[in-house]
Amino acid sequence: MDPRLYQIATLGGLLAWGVIALDHDIRWELALAMALAAQGTQLLACRWLGLRYDPKSPLISTLSLILLLRTHSLAIAVLAGVLTIGSKFVLRVRGKHVFNPTNFGIAVCLLAFDGAWVSPGRWGTAATWAFGLACIGGLVVNRARRADVTWAFLGFWLALVFGRALVLGDPLRIALHQVQNGAFLIFAFFMISDPKTTPDSRLGRVLFALLVALFGYYGTFFRFEPNALLYSLVGCAVLTPLLDHWLPGETYSWAGSAGAASPAGAASSAGASPEAGSAASPVM
Repeated sequence: MDPRLYQIATLGGLLAWGVIALDHDIRWELALAMALAAQGTQLLACRWLGLRYDPKSPLISTLSLILLLRTHSLAIAVLAGVLTIGSKFVLRVRGKHVFNPTNFGIAVCLLAFDGAWVSPGRWGTAATWAFGLACIGGLVVNRARRADVTWAFLGFWLALVFGRALVLGDPLRIALHQVQNGAFLIFAFFMISDPKTTPDSRLGRVLFALLVALFGYYGTFFRFEPNALLYSLVGCAVLTPLLDHWLPGETYSWAGSAGAASPAGAASSAGASPEAGSAASPVM
């Protein structure tokens, strides 16, 4: 099974839960604008580069945008979709796109416009734990993922957050509340895990996860920036080429992933390389 189908089902289920059960305020005309902009950008870029068009990758990115990004502006919604997908075709180094597409699209909109913000991702304890289990299941189903960077980041971040609570004498339930939200899980399992924007070597990925956690922690608890993790990932992404140079490893290829079990699958994966990051994380 194409692992992206599992990701679409997971994110789609979370979106449905938020709309149906929790009555989240999602304006569907803006969600549709994001989707059309993302798919249109994907289609145009694939035709321009002579690649096979596959709607699944931009769909994953669109679902993440709808879940996280909020705005009342149709123009911002369209721009978010274009930036998210366009970035992976334009901003590239050594065959890898520099930024996680969804992370880049959201960060640019947040920095450029006052009319854009990120949903805190509060879906209730039961939904959050269910989504977390689904994300962990995704790491098992999707063998194409590089799960080590996700686990490393979670380990560093939880150590920092719970360590802070212990040092300050805060109840541990405060620290648990700080990590118990859907936005954080989307970041950990769908953004930072992008195999096309993380370092090639395992040590490089662990160092990358540590840097993202440290800068995100500083921004969150010392600069009081609620979107610090998103900005931290954007900033640390530019260090990936340096980490690949200092700690070389095998460059990720979708031809060797679980989604390329046949020659036809391998050809599809190779042709989809510019958008592979979204296949592995929406991104997210």
